[in-house]
Amino acid sequence: MKKRIFAAVLAAMTTTCAFALPVSAEEQTYTIGICQLVQHDALDAATQGFEDAVTEALGDAVTFDEQNAQGDTNTCSTIINSFVSADVDLILANATAALQAAAAGTSEIPILGTSVTEYGVALELDDFDGTVGGNISGTSDLAPLDQQAAMLNELFPDAETVGLLYCSAEANSQYQVDTVKAALEELGYTCEYYAFSDSNDISSVTTTASTECDVIYVPTDNTVASNTEIINNICLPAGVPVIAGEEGICSGCGVATLSISYYDLGYTTGEMAVRILQDGEDISEMAIEYAPNFTKEYNADICEQLGIEIPDDYTAIETEDAE
Repeated sequence: MKKRIFAAVLAAMTTTCAFALPVSAEEQTYTIGICQLVQHDALDAATQGFEDAVTEALGDAVTFDEQNAQGDTNTCSTIINSFVSADVDLILANATAALQAAAAGTSEIPILGTSVTEYGVALELDDFDGTVGGNISGTSDLAPLDQQAAMLNELFPDAETVGLLYCSAEANSQYQVDTVKAALEELGYTCEYYAFSDSNDISSVTTTASTECDVIYVPTDNTVASNTEIINNICLPAGVPVIAGEEGICSGCGVATLSISYYDLGYTTGEMAVRILQDGEDISEMAIEYAPNFTKEYNADICEQLGIEIPDDYTAIETEDAE
């Protein structure tokens, strides 16, 4: 009799455990550390797009630890180290300096970059073929640089000297101006470099460029993006137009750009994060993804002040003043 009672109790315990496990199992949660190099429209939009994509897929199961380095590369490293100590599930590195800091900080936690122009340059990869490997992947904001050169030629065919204005501390800025310079020289322009090491030099370098050049080109440069008012206050009175690498810079100091949507770029990066966290996709095999669409845009206010006529296939940038 005791044996039958013990067997019945054991059977009941086994049945209870079998059904209780799924009910008591906690929902999987994730923490994502976001390191953004500096605050400006393009990077802000990329971060927002990323968070929206992840939240739409994971809802309340994800928590973001969003931190901004205020343009300081050393702070990027400090932020990344805090993420590593906290053992976050994934790191979003928004901009090249943030990606470099993340790559140096961990080889274990998955890292997704965004707003990074060329991963091979940023990570000093000699044999980069589109896939970084290891624990790194992400999205690139690289626009067709030859088409940006062609845009400059379309709008200013009679110009002779083009100034290439950029921050020498940003490796991907150097890559962009080198590439654009080659394309412009094939079109017959004379190109001159005007590099500044940080924001303290922007005013003096821009002033020199505006006195020596017919047109200025600026790439997708974070230091430029954070200081467009300084550039505009120099170039606009001098009557020197600026062709910009992206929409945010163009809205601040440019006349035209061939640009991507940084929100969409961030959103794509967020979708990659979901595939890693929720679906278990291997980040080491994920190729860098690129923006699918590019738009010819112009700054109506600056174009009007400089008397520049823009072709019909350009779209006006919606600025706060216009709104």
